[in-house]
Amino acid sequence: MPALLDDTMRVRLELQPDSLVAVPVPPVDSARLEWLRTPPTVRDLVGDRVGCIETDAPHQFNNAVMAYVTLFTARNRSYMQRVLERENLYFPLFEKYLAQYNLPLDLKYLAVVESALIPTAKSPVGATGLWQFMGPTAGDLRLKRDEWIDERMAPEKATEAACKHLRYLYGVFHDWELVLAAYNWGAGSVQRVIRRTGKKTFWDLYPYMPAETRNYVPTFTAIMYSMKYAEAHGLRTPTLRYQYAEPMDTLSLRGRAFDLRRLSQACGYDDSLYLTRFNPELRRAALPAGYRSYVVRFPAAAAVHFGEADRNTLLDYCQPATELPRPLAFLPPRLEGVEPWGNRSLLAATTGPRADDAEAAPRFRRVPHKVRRGETLASLAERFDVSQSQLRRWNELPKGRSLKPGRELVVFVPIPVAAPGKSAESIAAVPVAMPVPAVRVRPAVSDEEAVARHEQAEANAREVARLQEVIRREKMQEVHLAAIRQRQAVQQAAAEAQARIAARRQAQVASLAASAKRAEAKSVVPVAETDTEAPVQTASAAAPKEIRENFGPYLVRKGDNLTKLAREHNLTLAQLMAWNELESETVTLGQRLVFQAPAEDAPAPRKALKNASAPAKSAVAAAPRPAVEKRLPASQVHLVQPGDTLFNISRRFGVSVQVLRELNHLASDEVKLGQKLLVPQS
Repeated sequence: MPALLDDTMRVRLELQPDSLVAVPVPPVDSARLEWLRTPPTVRDLVGDRVGCIETDAPHQFNNAVMAYVTLFTARNRSYMQRVLERENLYFPLFEKYLAQYNLPLDLKYLAVVESALIPTAKSPVGATGLWQFMGPTAGDLRLKRDEWIDERMAPEKATEAACKHLRYLYGVFHDWELVLAAYNWGAGSVQRVIRRTGKKTFWDLYPYMPAETRNYVPTFTAIMYSMKYAEAHGLRTPTLRYQYAEPMDTLSLRGRAFDLRRLSQACGYDDSLYLTRFNPELRRAALPAGYRSYVVRFPAAAAVHFGEADRNTLLDYCQPATELPRPLAFLPPRLEGVEPWGNRSLLAATTGPRADDAEAAPRFRRVPHKVRRGETLASLAERFDVSQSQLRRWNELPKGRSLKPGRELVVFVPIPVAAPGKSAESIAAVPVAMPVPAVRVRPAVSDEEAVARHEQAEANAREVARLQEVIRREKMQEVHLAAIRQRQAVQQAAAEAQARIAARRQAQVASLAASAKRAEAKSVVPVAETDTEAPVQTASAAAPKEIRENFGPYLVRKGDNLTKLAREHNLTLAQLMAWNELESETVTLGQRLVFQAPAEDAPAPRKALKNASAPAKSAVAAAPRPAVEKRLPASQVHLVQPGDTLFNISRRFGVSVQVLRELNHLASDEVKLGQKLLVPQS
């Protein structure tokens, strides 16, 4: 070995573990190994075999079909072997109905594509059964579904429904490849793609379909090939457990309660759910009493365990051990103040409406009314003493739409109940209040009695109308009395306010007279006769302002400021700020202000601070004030009527417009209908 170290041709070089050249070889599974050992001519062989299949079902060969043939024959052989085990159980049933509806027999492989021949298979989207029907499609095909039974899982009923559906789809498309695509995607979806693209065959529409529908037809062709040539690919082995159909017997329940587990025990099976494989449409192992007619299937060989027991004995034995839940009886919704509609079950559960006290039941009278010009829904509701919503509901009137003259309305007028203080005989004459006799005295009624009854009914109707008129007048009187009380309250409040103003004004006149006498004692100032008249006018003009300011606190309006208010009330800015405890000259809208000093502060008019002659003028002006008081009597309240203006009101009551405006805090001469104004009494 040392002599061979220099000979590189014969030395084996060892690669380091971290070398990039030393890539481990992945293990090869048996399916891939079998595919690698398959000669390249297998594609041509599969293509020839598919072309030799004599059938009307789709069997075109291409790369997509070859990929699925490889999947089912080499990569996923166990799937095909499980399908082959159930082949002999369901294929005879499929061929029977396909031949009955004159369809290609090879369409039986469609159930393999859908459910792998598992009758209880269910997809994530809700498709169920051997043929994977969705709920709406099953309803169209008359397959019943409820909480006890789902006929989509019944092999015979589902197979017949699938044959009907395939026949309908072929009548629409006349191409089996498009029929399979429509079975998976929906007939409407396929028709929309055809209209949008203008293509007519499946392979022309292949790029425009979703992935599941594109693979649907190749999968069908690959399944059909794999099951026809299963022996050539070694899929059939002696270890497979093939299933075969057994002779079956039936038991009709006819609405009786039934437990399938009890029948399994009666048949001698250890597994209590053994018979569910023969009745896969049962969603539960039992059926309640009163359920629609159902037929249970069980192997005919198990009938030997029944012995000589007849059908009734067997059904009695198969009764459920516990009572099964029953659906609740329908109950109408109960709303407060609304009685449910009467039906047979409700009347059977109660004593009926005639058992109730007649006095407790509401009494109404149907009154037809024809709408006249000018009538509204509100006026009719007030007239008949009902609400507007009731009128709309009784006559199906849309909300917000006015009434048209001439329309016929129906009004249900409530009939008044006899009050304790009223006569009971007049109310008892109402037709609805008459007790209904339980037994008729005589079968026929004479003409005289019919006329008497008619006259009595007319008298009752007139009495009801009279009572309604009395009630309406009482309500109108109550409204009128309430308005009178309101007006009296307003007048009393105005009189009290005038009295307070007069008292304050007399106190101010007395204080001004005293100050004038003190000023005359100090210095006498001659006053012209013309000067004495001007203060009188000023005082008389200022009277409304005093009246206004003595009503109470003043509310700041839009555009007011302290400077303007002080100038209007002959005050200084400092006095306003001190009396109202203001820190700045800013006022806000709606703020309350007073224009006189508090009780502990003495009034300090602005005129007395300017010069010494002001007290004399004030004294002269204050001298005629009692006459002014006599000329301004107490005010009264006037309600603005249609056509009234401030000028007309001033002429009517003999006062000036300025006095009315200041007395009622009006910023302009505009008044509104229904507005209340204070005017001096003439």
